[in-house]
Amino acid sequence: MSQSHESQDAGAALRAHIRDVPDYPSPGIMFRDITPLLASPEAFQQAIEGLGKLVPSGTELIAGMEARGFIFGAALAMHLGIGFVPIRKAGKLPAPVNSYSYDLEYGTATVELREGTVAPGARVALFDDVLATGGTARAGVALLEQSGAEVMASVFLMELNGLGGRDCLGGRAVSSLMTL
Repeated sequence: MSQSHESQDAGAALRAHIRDVPDYPSPGIMFRDITPLLASPEAFQQAIEGLGKLVPSGTELIAGMEARGFIFGAALAMHLGIGFVPIRKAGKLPAPVNSYSYDLEYGTATVELREGTVAPGARVALFDDVLATGGTARAGVALLEQSGAEVMASVFLMELNGLGGRDCLGGRAVSSLMTL
């Protein structure tokens, strides 16, 4: 799944609400600051409505990646009238949890989901604000599948070109509201 023409139009209008911050958090990195988008009730509503069109029908839950995935994911779930589950960094949830560790370019990270939060066979869409290299999204999908979910799609506010994120998700359904 890719962007529709309608979602590309929504993404283009929203792009004005994303601030580029060069060399943050380190030299050579272009940070995409979504704070102006969140501060505009019109832009935030437009983003949620546009993202809602990217979630496959039949989806029962939105799983949001910590931390910005919580902001959009919870609002998206409410907009769609479905449930929301947070995927947290290690150590943020009380036991028992399902966890998944993955490699980063500078070490490893672990994400967790409260055990029993997702029923076996639940149809879930993963949400995060940015698809860059894809490692975090791939870990979220793996954690959901390990928990028994059927991952319907991975949905992102923005996808960064040239970083291989889509390829990292191995041919799975991926949609983004805008591509930068």
